[in-house]
Amino acid sequence: QVQLVESGGGLVQAGGSLTLSCAASGRTFSSYVMGWFRQAPGKEREFVAFISGSGGPTYYANSVKGRFTISRDNANNTVYLQMNSLKPEDTAVFYCAANRGRPIYGFEEVRSYDYWGQGTQVTVSS
Repeated sequence: QVQLVESGGGLVQAGGSLTLSCAASGRTFSSYVMGWFRQAPGKEREFVAFISGSGGPTYYANSVKGRFTISRDNANNTVYLQMNSLKPEDTAVFYCAANRGRPIYGFEEVRSYDYWGQGTQVTVSS
């Protein structure tokens, strides 16, 4: 019953930046744990970033630490992923995911999230 709508994907040159947005339905967004995942062709879906309902703490995959920033605006039911210094290896379909406040198995695990967006393509050219 939670709908997630993503935007902001596209094509960017290596070293450039993109910001992804994920708008969520519902009146209790501040209770949602949110995550970003990505999946490259031939690869498993992998964890990218996590944020708690209050906006902290946050966690990141080692491959994106120092380059990506997850944030949220609870007044607008939106979570963001700011991506800087993009590399061709970042090319993937990026997914927004939500947990409505139930205990999670682990913030990096796909099964911890009950709701998923449709995915948005990010392509980084060299």
